[in-house]
Amino acid sequence: MTDHFSGDDHRYMAHALQLAEQGLYTTDPNPRVGCVLVRDGVVVGEGAHLKAGEPHAEVHALRMAGEQAVGATAYVTLEPCSHHGRTPPCADALVKAGVARVVAAMQDPNPLVAGQGLARIAAAGITTASGLLEAEARRLNPGFISRMERGRPFVRLKLAASLDGRTAMRSGESQWITGAAARADVQRLRARSSAVVTGVETVLHDNASLTVRAPELGLSPELAEQAASRQPLRVVLDSQLRLPAGSKLLSLPGEILIATALSQDHPRAAALIQPGARMLSLPGTEGRVDLGALLVLLAEEYQCNELLLECGATLAGAALQAGLVDELVLYMATTLLGSSARPLLELPLERMAQQQRLKLTDSRMLGEDLRLTLSCDGEIN
Repeated sequence: MTDHFSGDDHRYMAHALQLAEQGLYTTDPNPRVGCVLVRDGVVVGEGAHLKAGEPHAEVHALRMAGEQAVGATAYVTLEPCSHHGRTPPCADALVKAGVARVVAAMQDPNPLVAGQGLARIAAAGITTASGLLEAEARRLNPGFISRMERGRPFVRLKLAASLDGRTAMRSGESQWITGAAARADVQRLRARSSAVVTGVETVLHDNASLTVRAPELGLSPELAEQAASRQPLRVVLDSQLRLPAGSKLLSLPGEILIATALSQDHPRAAALIQPGARMLSLPGTEGRVDLGALLVLLAEEYQCNELLLECGATLAGAALQAGLVDELVLYMATTLLGSSARPLLELPLERMAQQQRLKLTDSRMLGEDLRLTLSCDGEIN
């Protein structure tokens, strides 16, 4: 269902992708979607999906266009839905509005749709096409696509280090390696994530909260408040239940999961099961939590799309070694901490043949710090 796309087609779809970005922090667990309606070379309607349960992008665009939607071309960043969820099918709305053509950037990976939306529109005699700026559309929704196609969230590992690859002094002192701009960027990574996962060592050492805090996002006040209104699920990997019942993390609003390798009826479990906190027993090898099983559970039971892993060297290394990290975001401060400081990762590699090459997808300066974004393909041998 692809055809030749004109320069105008590209321009309007690019605009639809820009609209979809408005839902970067708020649509979870739904995908971010934008829609533009064009009639006789004029944009007559546009919209974006902003929050689960609220109207989809196509509905906003159709409401804006009114009768001008008749004979228009609809540019949508994701195939219009064909099923009844919290809202009616957008495919039916486009047909009813009398559009003449529907162009989708990509097919919906959701098995409930998966081509059926465009097929329903085509069956009504409307011209359809897909694949325009598909790569850009997929980059907008890596988590939703991962959950639908692989049954697990898209895992983003965040690390911060000195130029010599150290994360803290030998004593554990680490605040602050990076500057305010980098820390604001981490806040934005949290805000776009369905869940933030850490290890108990990080909580014990930093008394971390793992929350999204509006004043620290570096966004406009309105957008910051919207982003902070949806706190990500916080997950602590605590294989032996060492988390103190008085941890700050447990006293803050928002849902918390404590993943342990012990039984849920362990004597220490009762003190940690507090309002908003739930215990998960996921025993793996060597008395550790089964990371793979955790990812599947987070996708199935919590509809987690994007997962941010904020943790220490041991958990970061284990996740990479297991091939569970999709993207590494590394903040490098222009400082040196010395050879006795703590390493970036715990990886038991001994030969050059074991090294893992990463693909650099983006690099930029944030204040005086360098942010590297790298794609992680394949497992460590």
